[in-house]
Amino acid sequence: MSTKHLFPPYVLFSSLVAALGSFLFGYHTAVISGAVIFIAREFNLSDFQQEFLISTMLIGGIFGALSGGVSDFLGRRLTLVFDSLLYLTATLLLIEAESYGLLLSGRLLVGFAIGLASITVPLYIAEIAPPESRGRLVSLNQLLITIGVLVSFLVAYTYADTGEWRMMFAFSLFPVLIQLFCLLFIPETPSWLLSKGRTAQAEKALRRLHIDTPTLSKEPVKRRFKDLLAPSVRTPFLIGVGISVFQQITGINTVIYYAPRIFQLAGFPTAESSILATVWIGTINVIMTLVGLWLVDKIGRRALLLGGVAGMALSLILLGLAFLFQGEGTSTEAILALLAYVGCFAPGLGIVAWLIISEIYPLGIRGRAMSIATFANWVSNYFVSLTFLTLVRILTVGGAYWLFALICILCFYYIWKKVPETKGKTFDQIQAFWQK
Repeated sequence: MSTKHLFPPYVLFSSLVAALGSFLFGYHTAVISGAVIFIAREFNLSDFQQEFLISTMLIGGIFGALSGGVSDFLGRRLTLVFDSLLYLTATLLLIEAESYGLLLSGRLLVGFAIGLASITVPLYIAEIAPPESRGRLVSLNQLLITIGVLVSFLVAYTYADTGEWRMMFAFSLFPVLIQLFCLLFIPETPSWLLSKGRTAQAEKALRRLHIDTPTLSKEPVKRRFKDLLAPSVRTPFLIGVGISVFQQITGINTVIYYAPRIFQLAGFPTAESSILATVWIGTINVIMTLVGLWLVDKIGRRALLLGGVAGMALSLILLGLAFLFQGEGTSTEAILALLAYVGCFAPGLGIVAWLIISEIYPLGIRGRAMSIATFANWVSNYFVSLTFLTLVRILTVGGAYWLFALICILCFYYIWKKVPETKGKTFDQIQAFWQK
């Protein structure tokens, strides 16, 4: 199958424009790990204040996720425009912040934008993508998140010697302004137009996207939210929530948010050396996401999930051992274990969790169902991130990561028993599966 057929140019362009919201997701998620070292010095922050500054973004993410259902009413494209304006406002607030309270406000608002983007971006891409390449295209969401994480680490390292944390935040203005401009040139999704009875516009959008494979669902589109209680909807709804929660409670964002702190504990003494070590994490994250993007429509969703989670569990066990027998060489062992962990997460839970929840829900309530699944994701993210340093004090670093390894084993069992394969299936075929 040719690349041209898999990726109609306008579909690819529209997907990348939407995925700039994911780049900003990754950037703002990770840039705080480098910035907080210098913010803590300037504002004399305690451990709890640092934890709260980091986790405030997650509170915003929770509310952003809850508002994700607005895309069922406003449309996917207009919601992306609104989200981009939120990113712009939040970034300006962070750059100009002169107090801890203003920093918290900026982080809260950027979190709201991230929460909204975490629903709208994969949803938009899934609804404009041909079924045979939907996995690869929706995976651009996670690829741009990982690129955003890597770029944030590089920017943080660039300013690590001067401690200019405001410039770390300011860099994100470039992708925000690019996205705002390019959003003028992408279409509304055919599926959303159909859900509003605008069939002629939906068909026009399909022609504009140059998609030969039908993407307009034949399923009923006027669904009520209480239809989540129907057996054919309840099962995929609970599976989506489950996989969203496991993506977070297996510990990934403890690495992203606290990587410099972890490396300092592992033997990297200075801010510069610990931030540089995180660049390797960002790099492997991008590389393995590209591997997952290549494989997701070849070997399927289940294989990537099961293989990735098994690798994560093993890596976390080894990481725990590295800290348990801490001594000379711990730095090398810890960084190798963390790289392996991130390398297993990226093509598995990293890509597939967002893809699954964009595929399995019925059209009429897809935005709202994704909103609840993503809300569960952000609540889990908040809980894990807010308690991580406390967990380290109680269990030690090694003990904390062994706990996450146990959760990975539980996640493997859950995927094995519950998560179906959706590779290459149309939305209608996926819904027919649940109805059986």
